[in-house]
Amino acid sequence: MPPASAAPPNDACGILYNARITFWAMTCSQPGEPMIGGFATWRNVPITFDQTDTGSATVQASNYLRVTPNTESSPLAANIEIGLYAQKTGKTTSTYGPRWSELTTSGGRTKAITAGVNPTKPDNRNHTYMTVRQDSGNQWDVLYDFNKVGSTTSQLKVPRGNPNRIDVGLEVTGPTYINIPSIADRMQFMGENKAWKQVATRNVAKSVTLPACSATYKPPSCFTTKLADATNFMQWTVSKPRRQAAALASTDATSPAPARRSGVDSLTGTFNGVDQQALQSCLENDPDSCLATVPGLADCVVTVRVCNAAALPPASSGLEDTTGSAVVWAADIRAQAAAAFEVPADTLTLTPPTAPAGPKARVRAAGSDAAWTVTSTGSTPGLQRTDQRFDGFTARYSARTGALLDACWGDLCDAS
Repeated sequence: MPPASAAPPNDACGILYNARITFWAMTCSQPGEPMIGGFATWRNVPITFDQTDTGSATVQASNYLRVTPNTESSPLAANIEIGLYAQKTGKTTSTYGPRWSELTTSGGRTKAITAGVNPTKPDNRNHTYMTVRQDSGNQWDVLYDFNKVGSTTSQLKVPRGNPNRIDVGLEVTGPTYINIPSIADRMQFMGENKAWKQVATRNVAKSVTLPACSATYKPPSCFTTKLADATNFMQWTVSKPRRQAAALASTDATSPAPARRSGVDSLTGTFNGVDQQALQSCLENDPDSCLATVPGLADCVVTVRVCNAAALPPASSGLEDTTGSAVVWAADIRAQAAAAFEVPADTLTLTPPTAPAGPKARVRAAGSDAAWTVTSTGSTPGLQRTDQRFDGFTARYSARTGALLDACWGDLCDAS
């Protein structure tokens, strides 16, 4: 293996995270060696929206980890994104929760994550986001709270040397209407020897496309950011306050208040070789150290990939509330999909949720969700923030909440 050589990917970071409508407070890091895994952790902080009508404008916030295994051809190369997403869907409604995406030069796909402990609740609980290359081939598995939630289909090989990148940070559209308290992003990468490492700070670039909050630049159109420490990437702390008082309060913040323990934290014994009590304690207090300190965890995430018993989906069925006006839902879903995929609303085809077939029709398997399906054959950028366009998309939205459940665009709609 050639010796490690790296530099901050300033050009790539500037190209990827720079636009007039969407704003970023991102870090972009070049490990300088073959990278076969990426890991990040932060707490589910309360992201809130003004309760006002914003029309067809997209108002959303995303905090995510992005791993680009191979940047030899372009900084826009295929990559994997996993993180927390919140979107304003109406005057008084919004969605919140994790999802993962695979983005390529020929299309993309995304899927909401429904497993885990309180994944859709802003309860200040720590969650972990990870992607690990499979043992054979070029594809990667995606893990949330140390359990596998999906796999890629269209990633490039991991090259020798340094042409790869790992990014983490905040993306905001419609900052005027959003309050985001401090999010403390902690990130690591896995080297070819399957050891987890920190990126050297000297190899980290930043793209912050709103001014720093100050007496001159006041909320809501500003970010607060801080990168620690001087030697290695320890933590990227970022917020997008709505008001000046919030900006001042978050200036010295390093992490949200600790979450209260729940019943799952009392789990004992081992699961797939992992000490579950040690894992729950670590997730609560110091999740970026779990891979090094929890017995059995480092081996589990690169072999079994199902390591957290408390975060497994429930085995029992659940009730799915599908009440509400289909006419109202249709209009809302049409407008949401048109804005998200940048296509004319009148060109979309909507398929309504399946009608109940009996008295128990509302009892559905865990993880399922009655959904609107939206399709288009028109040109769309998908959910990618680039100038590329793709032919057509298909997206499914929850009939209960309006949340995006999954979507594909371009050639990745054909991926298995």
